[in-house]
Amino acid sequence: MAIHIDLDNAVGNDVSVPSEALFITWATNTLAGERDNAELCIRIVDAQESAELNAQYRQQDKPTNVLSFPSGLPDNAEWPMLGDLAICASVVAREAAEQGKLLNAHWAHMTIHGVLHLLGFDHIDDAEAEVMEAKEIALLAALGFANPYEER
Repeated sequence: MAIHIDLDNAVGNDVSVPSEALFITWATNTLAGERDNAELCIRIVDAQESAELNAQYRQQDKPTNVLSFPSGLPDNAEWPMLGDLAICASVVAREAAEQGKLLNAHWAHMTIHGVLHLLGFDHIDDAEAEVMEAKEIALLAALGFANPYEER
């Protein structure tokens, strides 16, 4: 399996962001069994950039935890570019605190959630959400993290 991840930390050292090695672990575990060869970019953004992207691409005028931008290439394309993720550091930190979750557990969840979107999973309707959430729960459990959908 050849997985390449570009990590672009646009918030610098102002916010606690996991190491590149952790992002690689989380993304690689998500891609196992789905793609043998993949490239993706993970950009850590601030609330302003997240809000701008969310408004432009989802018509939501607020920052959000993770946005996924699939490459649009067919699965059999020679170039393995899967797409891009924009993860908002301040939203992830706030949500983890509000939900009583370990910060790294929430970072892992948002990374897995975003990569699953890049793979074509979605949660628009209940049936899709059930499949996607079950996959997230299993992937997080394999990494030693609790079910993110259980009430704390």
